[in-house]
Amino acid sequence: MNKRDEFLTEQKILRLATIDKNKTPHIAPVWYRFSGKKFYIGTNTKTQKAKNIMKNNKVSCCVDVGINAPNIYGVLIQGKANLILENSKVKTIAKKILLRYFKTLENKSAKELLNDTDCIIEIIPKKFTVWNY
Repeated sequence: MNKRDEFLTEQKILRLATIDKNKTPHIAPVWYRFSGKKFYIGTNTKTQKAKNIMKNNKVSCCVDVGINAPNIYGVLIQGKANLILENSKVKTIAKKILLRYFKTLENKSAKELLNDTDCIIEIIPKKFTVWNY
């Protein structure tokens, strides 16, 4: 695995940018899972990001760390997003995402998040830009 993919697999927060109906950018920090090829984000169809993707599937996202050189590293991703709505797929992927952040899915917060997740945003990257200083 190359440095970029290792970084994307290890990090915990992705900033997702979508475009709303007024063509205004909407940016949301989200939990995610990177498969090595695609990004997966659990959410609810009522969220602004999901509504935006239903109308315009072009997205950008950023994962970065550091505020002082030489420890600044980041990846900008541009691509297309799809909403996965099939309940069994949604729950399977959502569990994998949540297990990156919780030791078990048995605690109250994990259960609430899993129950609230009714769709998965699947991002298919078209372009990566990497920077480090």
